[in-house]
Amino acid sequence: MNETNYQFLDTIHSPVDLRKLDIKDLRAVCAELRDFLIDSVSKTGGHFGAGLGAVELAVALHYTFDTPRDRLVWDTGHQAYPHKILTGRKDQMKTIRQLGGLSGFLKRAESEYDVFGAGHASTAISSALGIAVARDFDQKDFKVVAVVGDGSLTGGMAYEGMNNAGLLKKDMIVILNDNQMVSLSSLHPTLWSLHDYFSEVLTHPIYNKFKANVWELTGKLDDFGDRLRVVAQKLEKGVKAVVTPGMLFEALGFRYFGPFNGHNVVKLIEIFRHVKDLKGPILIHTITQKGKGYAPAEKEATRLHGVTPFDKITGVMHKKGNEPPAFTKIFGEAMVEMCRMNPKVVGITAAMPDGTGLTILQKEIPERFFDVGIAEQHAVTFAGGMATEGYIPVAAIYSTFLQRGYDQLIHDVAIQGLHVVFVMDRGGLVGADGPTHHGALDLSYLRCIQRMVVMAPKDEQELRDMLYTAIEFNGPIALRYPRGNALGVPVRKDFRKLEIGKAEPLRPGKDVALLAIGNMVPNALNAAGILAKEGIEAEVVNMRFVKPLDDAIVREVASRIDMILTIEDNVVHGGFGAAVLESLARQGISNVSVKLHGLPDSFVDHGTPAELHAMLKLDAGGIAEVTKTFLSSAQGKSAYELITS
Repeated sequence: MNETNYQFLDTIHSPVDLRKLDIKDLRAVCAELRDFLIDSVSKTGGHFGAGLGAVELAVALHYTFDTPRDRLVWDTGHQAYPHKILTGRKDQMKTIRQLGGLSGFLKRAESEYDVFGAGHASTAISSALGIAVARDFDQKDFKVVAVVGDGSLTGGMAYEGMNNAGLLKKDMIVILNDNQMVSLSSLHPTLWSLHDYFSEVLTHPIYNKFKANVWELTGKLDDFGDRLRVVAQKLEKGVKAVVTPGMLFEALGFRYFGPFNGHNVVKLIEIFRHVKDLKGPILIHTITQKGKGYAPAEKEATRLHGVTPFDKITGVMHKKGNEPPAFTKIFGEAMVEMCRMNPKVVGITAAMPDGTGLTILQKEIPERFFDVGIAEQHAVTFAGGMATEGYIPVAAIYSTFLQRGYDQLIHDVAIQGLHVVFVMDRGGLVGADGPTHHGALDLSYLRCIQRMVVMAPKDEQELRDMLYTAIEFNGPIALRYPRGNALGVPVRKDFRKLEIGKAEPLRPGKDVALLAIGNMVPNALNAAGILAKEGIEAEVVNMRFVKPLDDAIVREVASRIDMILTIEDNVVHGGFGAAVLESLARQGISNVSVKLHGLPDSFVDHGTPAELHAMLKLDAGGIAEVTKTFLSSAQGKSAYELITS
């Protein structure tokens, strides 16, 4: 993929090779690493801006610490592409996020340098603390370093981890990679020379040794020594209060140093060497620039956070022709219409305004838009609070991200019967981001919550109608839709309220019934067309609602057709198909054979949705094949035998 020859990077096959270089060569290594990253990701797509900003951090950390013996934990892997390149995966970068290729995040099975798998934010401090505690139990001697972004510090779990680390006082280092996408520092640039001086003094081993000796000496001076200690503590705290924004971290039990220039690789190494042997929890604050070294990414950090293949010169992503708009755009535009129709409707997102389509609302009606940061738990309860006052919050959160607010879904919304609308983007198999981002569980984890209504649209028009239906409803209600482009069906300007729990027959048949949900409905229709060419008449029903399920249509279909195949892109366990089985049992219907077809009881790896659907036989051809096998194997078998075989 990359035919450029690199003086240093071509010789680095592991951090061991990096550590053989002279420190004066590391700036050139960083430049080569950044050039390689730009060239590589422009061809493959992937997370981009965060990695460019973390180049010097990755080099300095692997140069200073004895990885993988020393444990380096990255918070979310989207900033860790330079780490992957330095740890022996440079030649595999051309496969990143592709079927059978490198993961776009950290993956323990991929490399011994990937200490902790991370696809969601705010986990590094907690996992690093767990590693440090285990290290001390085993009486081992290695360093533990966690790298977190400023965005991750909008998540409460990061502070839970810091609070516990401060109490346990374990030796560990947290690197705060502050690319200033979230404001953590109020320091004016004119203070930089002052705080650089004091920060370097405070981290230097000589100062820390002197401090320890003075502390020991004053302890022998009775009351006078105690008074000296109080003065010394006040002096150090006073200096830190003047030159750093880190008093919050100090209050949580961390020794805070910084902020430092995160793009000065030599200075970073000096700082890391100073603090690596200090005791207790340490936090080093570095200031970086997202997209560093690539002008388009520096100017448009949000747009070039995650990219499809793009022109390396201009930064413009390659277009695929006249495709239908994305589902996220359909939703975002509908939300603006909803807000204009109803002054009580508001939109809430957890740090994903662009990914959920709510940037459209943010631009058009900013006062009705709320981005709470990487804080899904807070987002759900915040929405619940607004609902108690008569507002209708629409919480637009990725399917897998909503899992992080599960307790709040139950306790703060469902139990109280509050009218909160949950709109889950990335339902089903999302593609390149893999198992940490596949929306494989939502139909199961939502269906079991009392009072919750759960639905999924077959196309963009139904998405609009379901959003309208959800806003007109009174209680907790959720809809999920897939990642990617819509189907291109004509969209009405108006909205229609759907009857809750009512399915939609789409195609008549007599040999087998295909009951499908969400984006599996078009695939089921296409499968029925394939089967028709072979003389098999398949009925297709768009079930629309997983809960409440349309018991009447299940009963009616079962009265005519004794072969039922359920189709979903959710795990089979506890999902839509399981709901159909429960309906049959509830109604005492036993004269049918049923097969559940959906995602397996295993984590699905990354690949394009089309590749994954084909692999799992969830595309039209695969559904047709599964149907034929079902019909041939069901002869003479009861439903119970078929389900459990």
